[in-house]
Amino acid sequence: MSSSKRSTIIVEQLRKQQMLEALSREKRLDGRNFDSYRDLEIEIGIIDKASGSARVKLGNTEVIAGIKVETGEPFEGLENKGALIMSAEVLPTASSHIEPGPPDEEAIELSRVVDRGVRESKMLDLDKLSLIPGKIVYTIFVDCSIINSDGNLLDATSYAVVAALLTCKLPVFIVQDDKVVDTGDIMPPPITTIPISVTAVRIGDSVLLDPAMEEEACMDARLTITTQSDGDFVALQKGFAGPFTISQILKSTEIARVKGEEIRSKMKGLNKTG
Repeated sequence: MSSSKRSTIIVEQLRKQQMLEALSREKRLDGRNFDSYRDLEIEIGIIDKASGSARVKLGNTEVIAGIKVETGEPFEGLENKGALIMSAEVLPTASSHIEPGPPDEEAIELSRVVDRGVRESKMLDLDKLSLIPGKIVYTIFVDCSIINSDGNLLDATSYAVVAALLTCKLPVFIVQDDKVVDTGDIMPPPITTIPISVTAVRIGDSVLLDPAMEEEACMDARLTITTQSDGDFVALQKGFAGPFTISQILKSTEIARVKGEEIRSKMKGLNKTG
C-alpha cells in the first residue's frame, strides 16, 4: 500500500470518528439538525431548446434535467401508453472521485431509483399519451446531468426531474390518414400527482436526512422514501448492507411525509411563476 493511500485511509477513519462523536451529542458537522435539509433552489426553463428543464441546487449539489419529446413505438406490454425514458450522467467535473467513461453502478442506480419514484406515482398519465394505439405514442426522454456532487444525488436529481416534468410543454401531435402530424401547438403534460423523495441515512445509531458527501462516506445504510400528493407512499429503496431498525424505518416514513409536503409546496409554486 502506498503512503498516500495509507494517509487517505487514516484521514477517513479520523473523520468518521469525529463525526460519530458529534452525532452522539446530536450535532452534525455542518450544524444542521438531524431532520434538516440544506438550502433548496429550483430554477426552471434553463434550456431554451428543451421541452422542459430544471436546475436544482441542494446545498452544493447541483443537477440539471432536460426533457425531449418525440414519437415512437410503445414498449412491449404497454402498447396503449406513452413511453418515459430516463437517464443520468455524473459529469467528470462533478467530483474528484468521478472518472470519464460509461455510467457506473452508482449512476445506473441513480437513474433507476429516480425513475421508479416518478413511474410508480403515475405522475404522468401515460394513457393520454398514445397516438395510434399499439403503434405510435409520445416518447418522453428525461436526461439528467450531475454538475456538482456533494451528497444526496438521489433527492436532488429527483427534484430536478419532477420540476422539469411539472413545467414542461408537450408538442401537440394529431393523427391524419394514419400519420402523425405536428400541429406546431403545445400543451401541458397530463400531471396526476407530484412525487417527492426524502432520503435518510444511518450512521452508527443516528439517522440523518439529506446527507452531505462526507456523511455519505460514513453511512452504514440508506433509505429513500417517495410520497405522492396525497401523502401515500409510492416507492422505497434501501441502499448499502447495513440494517435499519423497525422504529427507525417508521420514524423515517413519518418524517418523509412531512418533509415531502414542504418540498411539494415549493414545486406547486413553479407553475404559478413558470
